[in-house]
Amino acid sequence: MAENDADQPQQPEPPKQRTCGTMPVHERLLRTNPAYLRARIASENYHHEFMQRGSIGGRTGVTTIPVVVHVVFNTAVQNISDAQIHSQIDVLNRDYRLKNADTSSVPAPYKPLAIDARIEFVLANTDPHGNPTNGITRTQTAEAAFTDDDKVKSAASGGADPWPANKYLNLWVCQLGGGLLGYAQFPGGPAATDGVVILHTGFGTTGTAAAPFNLGRTATHEVGHWLNLRHIWGDDGNGCNGSDFVDDTPNQAGPNFGTPAFPHVTCNNGPNGDMFMNYMDYVDDAAMFMFTAGQIVRMQACLDGDRSSIGTTVATLPAVDQPTLKFGDDNAPTLKFRDDQPSPTLKFRDDNAPTLKFRDDQPPPTLKFRDDNAPTLKFRDDQPTIKFRDDVPPPTIKFRDDAPPTQPQLDQQPKSPISDGPGFPPGGGGDPGFRGRRAVPFILSTPHHSMAWTRTFPQSAAAAAASYEQQILEYEQLLSDYVEADAAGQLLPEERQQAEAIHEEYLALYDEYWQQFGA
Repeated sequence: MAENDADQPQQPEPPKQRTCGTMPVHERLLRTNPAYLRARIASENYHHEFMQRGSIGGRTGVTTIPVVVHVVFNTAVQNISDAQIHSQIDVLNRDYRLKNADTSSVPAPYKPLAIDARIEFVLANTDPHGNPTNGITRTQTAEAAFTDDDKVKSAASGGADPWPANKYLNLWVCQLGGGLLGYAQFPGGPAATDGVVILHTGFGTTGTAAAPFNLGRTATHEVGHWLNLRHIWGDDGNGCNGSDFVDDTPNQAGPNFGTPAFPHVTCNNGPNGDMFMNYMDYVDDAAMFMFTAGQIVRMQACLDGDRSSIGTTVATLPAVDQPTLKFGDDNAPTLKFRDDQPSPTLKFRDDNAPTLKFRDDQPPPTLKFRDDNAPTLKFRDDQPTIKFRDDVPPPTIKFRDDAPPTQPQLDQQPKSPISDGPGFPPGGGGDPGFRGRRAVPFILSTPHHSMAWTRTFPQSAAAAAASYEQQILEYEQLLSDYVEADAAGQLLPEERQQAEAIHEEYLALYDEYWQQFGA
């Protein structure tokens, strides 16, 4: 070994299996940031409304998103080249416009679902101060590796500060530890940590990019999260009960790794099986090559709502075959207006400019929306709230078998504070009995019964149910995390106050539901 080689820090071995940190970050923010929970609820409700109005949004063309790449490096090897960065931008543009060559490998049953997302990416040419830039920042750090704790996103903790998240997609490229390939922050989180983080060996297609993650698909996957996409299996382990809130992605048991053979059947999803070639699965770069139409609706809803301030859109019109009027080659037509010219001539009314006329027996065409469109979901202007399905009774709070039987009655609103509510001890924080509780203190039971709206619009009702059930689960998860933290003696006084406030929101929502739909 050469003497100068011995002085170089040993580089970690690149990961051989995909690992994404987006969901741990999501769960951390749910537990520590009540505003994030409210933003996520509002985001899911907006997505549902977007679908209810036929996925009609303000961005009808191709949206171009300005990107800033923050290279945070500890060694010279980690200070990746401009060429490697440009190669990643190229991959994003191919993948999000369905111009990737490997789209031909999409299995036949799924080919009709793979469409153009109408999103492009470009390195920023103007910085936040209005100065010219190449869209790349470089920061040397003393940190050997970063994790999903967001320290790479702040100069104060050895990383690089973001550019304004409402104007730029911030991409951090660095050395990540623990086999982590990357992570993103869903819409609705703090602006100071908004963006995507990618391991330098999983970024782009050249330089330090290393197989099996050397085709730039880690960024494609993580930017999908940034645009509000979930993992395709629904992040429920292997339970077959999770949802990514997209109708055209099949249910599957859990993540796929490596390069599976088609079909790979789980959760009784035969004959076609898992859509493992989807960018939101965990397969190798060479095995993923599509988004679905439903995922693209969700991303467009995100651009229309959560991320409406970012990017510019250029309208595009599909190519349409126009009818043409053919004349003989020996007689080119002329358009004549003078009254003294012989026929044949094309005449217009003398007192009116030429207009496009339709058949006299039929009025001009108008743009009509379906009269039977499903009702839209309305919320208070000053605060997003969880809304429950119109066709279900109020949720019943059920305690686990090992918890005290203190179920509230449905003929009155539960009025207790969080310390007396589900998962919290009577009398407040110091009760030793609290620490003996199980991690998941309660579930919500919403038994189904048929109503006219569900019968008339079953697909809309199902979509609404999936959205609402996820919101309920996120409330459960958040309160459960507080219970867990308290059981471990790690719940700070300010966190207990946050928990109290969140539980009050839950009670208020319960009361609102009961007033509107209680019988």
